[in-house]
Amino acid sequence: MKSWVQSHLNVGLIVGVLLVLLTYLVVTQQAANSGAGTRAVTVSTVAQWLVDKQLNEEPRERVVTTEAQQIVDKQLIQTPSETEKPATKVLCSTDERLSDYCELEGDVRIRGRSWSVDIVPSTWSERQKWKIRPYSRRSATHVDLLNVTQLPGPAAGAGAPPCTVTYTRPAIIFALGGYSGNVFHDHADVLLPLFYLSRQYGGEVQLLVINRVQPWWLGKYALALRRMSRYDVVNLDGDAHVRCFRRVTVGLRLHKDFGIVPEQVPGGLRLAMPDFTRFLREAYALPRSATTTRLDPGRKPRMMLIQRQPHRRFVNEKEIVAAAAGAGFEVVVTELRIDAAVDEQARLVNSFDAIVGLHGAGMTNEVFLPPGGVLVQVVPWGNLGLMARVEYGEPATEMGLKYICYNITVEESSLLQELGPDDPAITDPDSVHRRGWAALYDIYLTRQDVRLDIARFKLTLAEAMDHLRRQQGQGTR
Repeated sequence: MKSWVQSHLNVGLIVGVLLVLLTYLVVTQQAANSGAGTRAVTVSTVAQWLVDKQLNEEPRERVVTTEAQQIVDKQLIQTPSETEKPATKVLCSTDERLSDYCELEGDVRIRGRSWSVDIVPSTWSERQKWKIRPYSRRSATHVDLLNVTQLPGPAAGAGAPPCTVTYTRPAIIFALGGYSGNVFHDHADVLLPLFYLSRQYGGEVQLLVINRVQPWWLGKYALALRRMSRYDVVNLDGDAHVRCFRRVTVGLRLHKDFGIVPEQVPGGLRLAMPDFTRFLREAYALPRSATTTRLDPGRKPRMMLIQRQPHRRFVNEKEIVAAAAGAGFEVVVTELRIDAAVDEQARLVNSFDAIVGLHGAGMTNEVFLPPGGVLVQVVPWGNLGLMARVEYGEPATEMGLKYICYNITVEESSLLQELGPDDPAITDPDSVHRRGWAALYDIYLTRQDVRLDIARFKLTLAEAMDHLRRQQGQGTR
């Protein structure tokens, strides 16, 4: 009996000493790092098991509530993306000439239904707000504004909405409406900036569209959009989800009216307009990347004469065709339909070497011409040269095309007979410009037809043919 009591006293003494020692270790280690806390909890667990075994009991189910263990458990169940909060970076601009935009990195939460984008910072900071028009031209005032807000602190304390869908890929938010639906603005305002913004991601980017989105627009340009992103475009209009990303571009930043400034392309890619036209040839599977005079010097170069309806027409179409044929071209007159499938129209244009047309959205088809082709833009009366050059002339040159501008004289305009020689629209076009876009459009772009001076226009045709013939024997690039 004494030996039994003595043995249990010895065990009790040992256990007591261990408990005192371990209590000291736990208290001192709580101030240490979480790795030390892990070791303290592990030793406590072993000690409890020894006590249970000495008392001939089965090991009990362990319920640990120490602060150290709670820290360890929290670290074990979190993913790396949760434990390693990305640094918050916010760059928003509302003072550039053409566009509003934001570049956001961190915890970004998008609510389409409320037109809001929240940035949840990893540390407490000052609350900031921006109103961003996600359409690429700020002048499109009928496009609503997105509310971009940097919250003052982490999600739990700043009232950030919980994520319902979380993405690992970056996102680009862009708006339709505005001037989209016009083929020039579809390319200049939407497709081109989407191209140079998305290129850095190699298809691993989520496109998010907003502002009274028309499904027909997304369908019309589906081949180009799919070439930019491997994922279906998400329509944010009325979207009830809170979509969370680590990197988001809000709005499309235009470099110029229709062009690329290589130094401003994100990702250091230094893209240029030939990259954009090559992208379109690939998206629409266009067969030609060189002109007829390069590919088959024995064949006549092909010229497309774009005839508009019902206004801004070439009145003497047959004479123009005869003059072009006399200059050595195979000529086809085409009325491009606004409802035509883009890929079909692109293949048609790509089969030609030169385009002749009156200033207007039809000139945008220059993007489908093979490199080395020719764009002849006939500019109507009304002091429209600057607009014609910025919208189509400079882009054509940057695409690697030969650009020729033919400014008509007042004698070639139908307005001279309709309005008379003394009307301000004839004698002082700038006075019409001062009355605003509506007046300019009505007089010079709606009511005006053109009868080309064939003798004068033959010089333009000769310049176009000379450019194409100089390419003979140069091969393809």
